[in-house]
Amino acid sequence: MALPAPELLQDDGRLLDAYSATVADAVDRIGPAVCRIERIADGHPAGHGSGFVISPDGLIVTNFHVVGNARAVRVALPDGASTEGRVLGRDPDTDIALVRADGHFADIAPLGDSKRLRRGQIAIAIGNPLGFEWTVTTGVVSALGRSMRASTGRLIDDVIQTDAALNPGNSGGPLVSSASEVIGVNTAVIRGAQGIAFAVASNTASFVIAEIIRFGRVRRAFIGVSADTAALPRRAALLSQVTSRTAVRLRSIEADAPAAKAGLKEGDIVSAIDGHAIGGVDDLVRMLTAERIDRETMFTVVGRSGIRQVTVRPSSRP
Repeated sequence: MALPAPELLQDDGRLLDAYSATVADAVDRIGPAVCRIERIADGHPAGHGSGFVISPDGLIVTNFHVVGNARAVRVALPDGASTEGRVLGRDPDTDIALVRADGHFADIAPLGDSKRLRRGQIAIAIGNPLGFEWTVTTGVVSALGRSMRASTGRLIDDVIQTDAALNPGNSGGPLVSSASEVIGVNTAVIRGAQGIAFAVASNTASFVIAEIIRFGRVRRAFIGVSADTAALPRRAALLSQVTSRTAVRLRSIEADAPAAKAGLKEGDIVSAIDGHAIGGVDDLVRMLTAERIDRETMFTVVGRSGIRQVTVRPSSRP
């Protein structure tokens, strides 16, 4: 078997050196901002994960499932320093939480724009898995725009799939690009499936952070219904001007809720909202964002008497 030419080996060496330098530079830039988060319950540690500092005044991003319902956490930094932190807010629907730690922090991890990501680009996961101090794993962005179900049952949209190896202790740590920007918050690994892990996109995290800082929670629209997915007859789909074969059937309506006030009835089938097809309950949940709070929203409804348009004004979800 012929051996590679010396010049090819030199080229490979230069490429490896460039890759190593890129990863090392990103780790040097972001690593000092990555911290260990210990959940405190009844004065004792009750679990741990990772997080990262995003502002000099001690704002730290982590996962909701890392902090749970705890009010206080202990924050340990790579330099060995330890400080107390309080949970400012949490959003179980996206598995994001925001912590304020005491002190001034010189090292921060800037959030990048996850919309600029491309499949195949370098992904670097930094965290504190299983108590083995701070570790680094690398891989690539495997897929974009995935959906993953949160503990609340709501779908987290725009999730990044990566093959950078993760362990449970990596939860809440940053997924970093070669440009030394945080592109996601590591949140889940599929047990038993080698090389499949997920991170909440940085743009989603930015939205949640802004909502928590401004309102103390993430606002979402509420109409007061329970529903399930139902088949949509072809004629009803044509009249609704949608191509979906399924829609949402309203199973119950809460009294005095926006849906009831608008005249929606049990058994109504919602095929579209503001002209966008609603193929299932997940679509309904996804459409009820904060932007629709107190805003007239048009529901296309299939009932016994045919197709009708119902104007609903969603309120803020309790």
